[in-house]
Amino acid sequence: MTPEMVKKRRITEMGRLEAWLSQGRGSFHIENLRIMRTLLVFMLTTLHLRRRGERNAQTPVLRRITVPLRGLPAAFEGYTLLHLSDLHLDGVAGLGARLAKMLDPLRPDLCVMTGDYRFEIDGPCRPACREMAELLPCIHAGDGVMAVLGNHDFYDEAEALTAMGARMLLNESAVVRRGDDCLWIAGVDDPHYYGTDDLGAALAGVPARAAIVLLAHSPELYREAAARGVALYLCGHTHAGQIVLPLLGAPLVNANCPRSMAAGLWRFEDMTGFTSAGTGASLVPVRFCCPGEVVLLTLTRDDHLEATTERD
Repeated sequence: MTPEMVKKRRITEMGRLEAWLSQGRGSFHIENLRIMRTLLVFMLTTLHLRRRGERNAQTPVLRRITVPLRGLPAAFEGYTLLHLSDLHLDGVAGLGARLAKMLDPLRPDLCVMTGDYRFEIDGPCRPACREMAELLPCIHAGDGVMAVLGNHDFYDEAEALTAMGARMLLNESAVVRRGDDCLWIAGVDDPHYYGTDDLGAALAGVPARAAIVLLAHSPELYREAAARGVALYLCGHTHAGQIVLPLLGAPLVNANCPRSMAAGLWRFEDMTGFTSAGTGASLVPVRFCCPGEVVLLTLTRDDHLEATTERD
């Protein structure tokens, strides 16, 4: 990331910009309104639903999804991506230990993480970094871990995660090779709140017609990504609503994009997208009708297959 964008991020993190104004593509940041947390806790406690919601937030599920991609090199047929997003590890009691047990048996080719490792939007990063230091050794990915930052994250976390062995992609890319075939993994900084994303910089040096997987915190770059030839767009941020009402769906997804892109698999032009429901929870550590998830994506070259989903 350029020094100018790092400076912008640092200034925002220090609270020198009005928190409720949008620096990025998000038009409104409900998580910055402290009164919302108070009201939600009061409502859930009054309705005797808080403990149930907390239990729900502590029990993520494992989903296995087969994703057909045009232009996937032959050597990457069956390549597996472990996608983690919105861990918020320091906000949900016991979640880190449960995730460690879930992740330890898995053997993906590559782990990708799309931001929001911490629960709060201010204060010290140390609690989240301690949780991440315990979790990362339980990820056994042959090609390592690649990650981007989210709107809850501070730039210090990028340095900490790098020290833990993760490859941080802040407006840059990396290549995975299988013989003569290549799969490019590009990552942008948070487009939702910080607005320090630079897709052009992230894709600089990527060959024309290359197979590109883009990591972004939110789905809000979907138009630009499709125009730049991205094959697979991986993101999170929305939590798929986190609290989903029967028949009515999610009252809020907090992203400036079509609702169809706020959860699960989606398509835009020739690009496939996947928006994770996230693993943890934010604002209040509860979930209703919307479990947290750990996702294993298997890539296939067969353009005629429908994407399929399984849940363990």
